[in-house]
Amino acid sequence: MPELSARVGEIIEASTTGFTAQCYELYALPPLGSLVKTKDGELDIYGIVCHATTGSLEPGRRPIARGKDEDSEAAIYETSPQLSKLLRSEFGALVVGHKMGDSVKQYLPPGPARIHSFVYACSPGEIKEFGKSLSFLNILVSAHLPAPVDEIVPAALRLMSQSQPDSHAFLVAAGKELSIMLSGQYNQLRAILGRLK
Repeated sequence: MPELSARVGEIIEASTTGFTAQCYELYALPPLGSLVKTKDGELDIYGIVCHATTGSLEPGRRPIARGKDEDSEAAIYETSPQLSKLLRSEFGALVVGHKMGDSVKQYLPPGPARIHSFVYACSPGEIKEFGKSLSFLNILVSAHLPAPVDEIVPAALRLMSQSQPDSHAFLVAAGKELSIMLSGQYNQLRAILGRLK
């Protein structure tokens, strides 16, 4: 029986290389570096969360401070319940692979995900299966991301290692793969490897 995955959002913008999803609950964001997926018929599209934001629903309109006379942050939302309807949390994911049938491919799918498709957190079994190959690292390392690659790569590997049979061996293999990819970029390699702990 397949493992159930938690729904973490809905796609509001998509391209071949990534997608942005809005969360249904304020601040209910998946962790940076986590593996998520969306479905397009029989095709599963995998992405790694590479940034997240919380802000106003209206572009150009910033929230204002409201807690001067409140005892706690929770009290702000209790006295102004409309805030949860005026703010939104969303996250961006870099597409790192796809699956059609039983075969996981760690390269870009034929087309972008669909708008309003649901986004799910991948189950430990799905993460374990995806982590059998480290080919996705090439996409991750060479991407132009809103957050530093030096932070996203180790975050993704730390989270992915938790679903592997031998997390230490997985991280060692990832380190070797990265040392080949970043052979001429010692400082970046050292920064990434230093954050794998």
